[in-house]
Amino acid sequence: MFEIVKAGGWLMIPIIISSVLAIAIIIERFWVLRVDNVAPRDLLPTVWRRVRENKLSAEYLKAIKQETWLGSILAAGLQQSRLGREAMKDSIQQQADQVAHEMERFLNSLGTIALISPLLGLLGTVLGMIQVFTAIMVQGTGNAGVLAGGISQALITTAAGLSVAIPAMIFHRALTRRVDTLLVTMEQDCVKLVDALSAEPEA
Repeated sequence: MFEIVKAGGWLMIPIIISSVLAIAIIIERFWVLRVDNVAPRDLLPTVWRRVRENKLSAEYLKAIKQETWLGSILAAGLQQSRLGREAMKDSIQQQADQVAHEMERFLNSLGTIALISPLLGLLGTVLGMIQVFTAIMVQGTGNAGVLAGGISQALITTAAGLSVAIPAMIFHRALTRRVDTLLVTMEQDCVKLVDALSAEPEA
């Protein structure tokens, strides 16, 4: 394995670093974007039950705000519930924008890795071919070892770049889809809460 990396030349270093970063981002985002961690399904019914029973204390709102992202959005809306529907919606929207930003954290970096990895591989291909043609100009076509070295560098860096880019792109799309799905779910829960509070002003 080390011989293959060595044959690829110095461009293998940024490609390997990119692969390590991509793996770290993918694992971290899948862990963070778990449903139970973002928008547990039992949270809205629990909150609504406390609203109906008049047990919605400041301590409880602070707790759910810190526990999950959906909780932080619901808490932001409930804290403004006495000011009316529009105030609730504005507060929810502001908090939701912050949550969306946090959920999309590192995804741009993963997309960048998916974009630049094949370009690094292409650069390695170009440098390898330059090495081949330089050897031909200096030594002719008789030195097969030098020619093979340049061609090997070109092929290895191209393969390495694509090997990083393809999974990175797949997981970038998958994580982006997961973020969108979770945001839609949280939006639906917030709409349900606002509508329910508007329909029961005594709450």
